[in-house]
Amino acid sequence: MENKKKYIFTSESVTEGHPDKVCDQISDGILDAAISGDPKSRVAIETLVTTGLVVVAGEMTTSTTMDVPKIVRQVIKEIGYTDPSIGFDWENCAVVTSIDAQSPDISQGVSQGEGLYKEQGAGDQGMMFGYASSETEELMPLAITLAHQLTKKLAEVRKNKELLWLRPDGKSQVSVEYVDGRPTRVATVVISTQHTAEVNHSEIKKEVIEKIIKPVCGHWLDEETVYYVNPTGQFIIGGPHGDTGVTGRKIIADTYGGYGNHGGGAFSGKDPSKVDRSAAYLARYIAKNIVAAGIAKKCEVQLAYAIGVAEPVSLLVNTFGTAQADEGDIARAVRIIFPLKPAEFIEHLKLQRPIFRKTTCYGHFGRTDEDFTWEKTDKVDKLKLALGL
Repeated sequence: MENKKKYIFTSESVTEGHPDKVCDQISDGILDAAISGDPKSRVAIETLVTTGLVVVAGEMTTSTTMDVPKIVRQVIKEIGYTDPSIGFDWENCAVVTSIDAQSPDISQGVSQGEGLYKEQGAGDQGMMFGYASSETEELMPLAITLAHQLTKKLAEVRKNKELLWLRPDGKSQVSVEYVDGRPTRVATVVISTQHTAEVNHSEIKKEVIEKIIKPVCGHWLDEETVYYVNPTGQFIIGGPHGDTGVTGRKIIADTYGGYGNHGGGAFSGKDPSKVDRSAAYLARYIAKNIVAAGIAKKCEVQLAYAIGVAEPVSLLVNTFGTAQADEGDIARAVRIIFPLKPAEFIEHLKLQRPIFRKTTCYGHFGRTDEDFTWEKTDKVDKLKLALGL
């Protein structure tokens, strides 16, 4: 009998009530408010939350005005932190702000007609990665797809009051078993969810398995799947009262769940001139079109930029040995077909719109919302034609 290669890969997601995600949503809520009034706003906002306190700091240059504390409180309210007894709520938390203008040294590098190079350059140096895989309909790795669906289901069940003891904070983790590079089953599911004090652990586990895990994971589960639900025994103290949150700490959950590389740059709170956000969207757009075209079963694209320079300093296409064409030829076709300069891909992907808060939870990739323009597969035919496929 042929020996088949088996391995297990794990990814995690967090709910919108997780402290770090609270921060991401606040930062992108402020970004959206700025772009709504001034599409060319320059924004780099960081948020910190802890017991009874929100701190918002960073840089912003915009022609519009906004009430930052009001935005902060509205985001917290919509997440579901409305009960002062749990240590953090929208009405009673203190909001401290410290926001300055963007540095003119950075501004001249990303403003048309300024700086050493006269066209709009990248807002920072760095490398960005995009990934796509044929293993799911979303062209995403299965583990992160299921992990996001689980946290989204937790929020839905909480908000429709199907499980009255659920509170906003929570996490999921999914371990997928692969055989010869293809996902075959879910080996382990971990759910940790904040809850009220009166519910017992056995009820939580039973209800989470029946109403959260099984509806989401479905046929990927089998009789050997292991379930860990609130494995410490209880999760009453949570949210910013239980753990400090900071913008940009969930960059792996935001992307591909650890499947593939990551450039290190966080997304939330940054306007599209910051290429560590916008070029990561572009890299996903390129990789997804390559896989959607059938050129490769999986693909990772790396882009790298220098601050103030429009052209990428490098472009790498890696198909992990699954391509029907030479990777060098694919990269050359990408350079011809896709807009790679910041001004061009910001316009092409329509990124100067207030769409960013909706990206913060359940992943920036693999989504079907039409505002996620980097998920479109509109370059498939051009890629096939260019590569003679």
